[in-house]
This record gives sequence, C-alpha cells and structure tokens, in this order.
Amino acid sequence: MSSLVQSVDWLAIAPPTLTAVVGLVVLVADLFIGEEKKAVLGWVSVAGLAASALMLLPLLDGDRATFCLTGDAHACSYTADRFTLVIQFLVLGGALLAALLSVTALKDANKELPEGEFWFLLLSSAAGAALLPASRDLATLIVALEVASLPAFALVGIKRGDKKSSEAALKFFLSSVTATAVSLMGVSFVYATTGTLYLTQIADKIQHVDGQFHTLAQAGVVLTLVGFAFKTAAVPFHFWVPDTYVGAPLPIAAYLSVVGKAVGFSGLILVTVVALPSYADVWGPALAALAALTMTVGNVGALRQQATRAYSAVRLLAWSSVGQAGYLLVPIASAGYSKDADKAVGSTVAYALMYAAVNLGAFAVAALVARTSPLNRISDYRGLYASRPLSALLLGFFLLCLAGLPPGIIGLFAKVTVFSAAVDAGLGWLAVIMAVNVVIALFYYLQWTTLLFRAPEGEPEKHRVPAPLTAAIALTAVLGIALSGAPQLVLRFSATGLF
Repeated sequence: MSSLVQSVDWLAIAPPTLTAVVGLVVLVADLFIGEEKKAVLGWVSVAGLAASALMLLPLLDGDRATFCLTGDAHACSYTADRFTLVIQFLVLGGALLAALLSVTALKDANKELPEGEFWFLLLSSAAGAALLPASRDLATLIVALEVASLPAFALVGIKRGDKKSSEAALKFFLSSVTATAVSLMGVSFVYATTGTLYLTQIADKIQHVDGQFHTLAQAGVVLTLVGFAFKTAAVPFHFWVPDTYVGAPLPIAAYLSVVGKAVGFSGLILVTVVALPSYADVWGPALAALAALTMTVGNVGALRQQATRAYSAVRLLAWSSVGQAGYLLVPIASAGYSKDADKAVGSTVAYALMYAAVNLGAFAVAALVARTSPLNRISDYRGLYASRPLSALLLGFFLLCLAGLPPGIIGLFAKVTVFSAAVDAGLGWLAVIMAVNVVIALFYYLQWTTLLFRAPEGEPEKHRVPAPLTAAIALTAVLGIALSGAPQLVLRFSATGLF
C-alpha cells in the first residue's frame, strides 16, 4: 500500500509562505506597538517582500514540485518551474514597489488609514498572488485567486468615511464574487467530466470524455474562461476598473494594475494552455475576440478622458490598463492556433514584465503629483518639467514606453513580440486591430507627455520628495532604462518552460 504522507519542499514554497508569515507577524505586532511607532510595520513589510523575492534565487537551478500524488509524480499541486518564478518575481516586485508607495501614502494620510490592517491585507494578497502561478490543480488555483482577491476588496475600501472608496470596493467585490461563482461552476463541470482537478491529468482525460458529457465539458471550459476574463478586466467584464482605481488609495490602484493583472493572466494561461490544450478551438477564437474588444474599448475610453476632470490622470491610467490587457490577451489567443504555444505564452509574460515596470513608474510619479494636487487631474501635470524636471522626464519616458515609442525601446520591443505572436499564429486580422489601437493610444500618451513640458500656469511649487517615493520612482526608472538598453533580456528571462 502506497503511503499517503507527502513530503513538503519548503524551499519551493518559501516565497509565498514567507510573505504570509510576515503578514501574520505584522498583524500581531500591530496589537503591541504604539501609534507613534506604527511606521515600523511598513518597513517590516517592505523587508519581508524583498526577502520573499530573494528566496526565488535558490530556485533558479531547476524545476521543483511538491504536494504530488504518491502514484503519479507528474500530478502535483505546487510546481516551481520557470513560468512560476517569472510571475512570482513580477508579483513580489510589484508588491514591493506598491509597499514603498504605501509607506508615504500612509504617512500623508495622517492616521486616516489603519496601518496594521493595511499591511496585513497587502501582504496576504501578495501571498495569494505569488501562490497562484505555482498552482497546478484547480482547487489550489481558485483558493490562491481568492486569497489574492479578498484582501484587495478591503484595501480598496480602507479609507475611513470615504464614500468614493466604499463605492469602489462594492463594485470590485460584486464583480469579483460573480467571477468566482462562474469559475467555480465551470471547475465543477470540468471535474464532473474528468474526475480530477490536476491540470496535467485534465489535459489528458478531457480528450476522452464520453459523448453524453461532451456538452457539459464544453460548458465547463467556457464558464471557467469567463470567470478568469473578469479577473483580467477583459471587456465586457471591465466595468469595475475605472471607479475602483479612483476610489482606492493610489498605491493600491498601482498594485491592482500590475499584480491583479498578473494573477488573472497567469491563471488564464494555466487553465487554457496547460489544462485545456485540446479545446484550443473553443478558447482560441474566444480569447482573440476578447483581445480585440478589450484593447479597442480600453483605448477609446482613455481617449475620451477630459484633462480638467477630477482624477482624470488615474482614470486615464485605468482605461489604459484595460487597453494593455487586450494586448496581453493576444499571445494567449495565439497559443490556441500556434504549434509553439510556449513561445506565444512567453510573449505575454515578456509584455507583462515591461508593462509592470513602466506602469508602476507612472503611478509612482502620479503619487508624487497627488501630494500637491489631490484631485490628480491631467491638467495638474502641466509644466511639471519646470518644478520637477527629473520626474517629468521619467513620466514622459514611462508614457512613451506604454505607447511603444523611442526612447522607450522596451515598450516597442514588447509590442513587436506580441505582433509577431499574432502573425505567426495566422491571426493577421488581430494584428491589424492591434496596430490601429496602438495609433489611438499614441494620441493620448503623447498629449499627456507634451503637457509636461509646457509653460506652467502658475508659480511652480517645490516640495521635498519622501525617500520611499524617491526609491520607488528610481527603481522603476532604472529597470525601464536598463531593459530599453537590452530588451532581448526580457524575452530570454520570460521563456516560460511550461512544456
């Protein structure tokens, strides 16, 4: 009789585990630390996220798996392969930069935000987000998705007495709960037809489903995809994004724009490419249509933002993130048509890495401007070069990266990899739609960029920039500039090794 006792590879599970442990330490420490020393909790959280990211280094020497079935070494619940490590790096790095922005935001909030709860929720969400790309069974995948999402609802609505924040949290909560319910129904249908939750076993067994269960299996595939489309903010499941970003504290909006997307897209990749490759004729066309719709609606929404409207800068970044989600969907859709699905998925991961670095940089500069202009209108950025030349130059660089224009070589490189993925898969029509959307996006990115260098309307204000905010802007700038100098590193780093 085979043993049911499973060995645990503690090194493999160290990154999400350490993040969760630091979260619990912060929650308990909050009970014993006086109000005047609460800032320590922030720095403990930053150190914990940095240590979790460093725990990825020992895992680079080879693939690891744990929580495996005793009778089948290939059926594991947790796998630390190349794909997992790249996404965990993105998640923990994004959470670290969001934490640096949060240190300043909490200090400026002047006790309006509960610090202990804030850091516990951020670390809990980051732990769930780091667990998700390693999940190789549907139960662990859904649990990781909810561990990443549930604390995020509370973080969006954490501003005390702020109606806008509460409304944003409610919209986010209702849309996400709907997505989870739909996903769970889809998962239950897939389990009913295959008798397993392990992704590798599903890939094999779903090809041999009895004819009477074929419709049930197809319904399960579609419902699971719809649930993840909510999480990725794909149109028409995007309606919560602009209000949520505006209502949330700015560092949390930055966190959702990068880490939230990484969670949704890594889950989508695992479900489609790993678990359901035999249903590529179902999810390939569906994701291609979603990609076209998402990038078009997102960019048109960003184009319609009025510069003088309150929070228009954050709204533009929110709509821009919806448009970028469309670009990220293109290579996943291409994987359904391509013979080299691994290369197509690698293009999505490469684009996600570029987007994470420059989008967090744009949010970091937005957080700097928000300290003197709380309404964060696009018009508030007029003449930023006169008062803060370096910040203006960096924001211009980040926006040009998002647009895909030199000197933002990394943005151009990432878009070319996505284009090539679509063309190689025979999706020429999708490449054309993407080209049109890139031109639309150029207009609003360049409009904002030129505003930075115009003459200011009043006397430019100068304020001291806090060290954590400076560190966040500097880190994203160094990453963006370094990758623009050697963009091929991104593609080499993002080779997923899923197969």
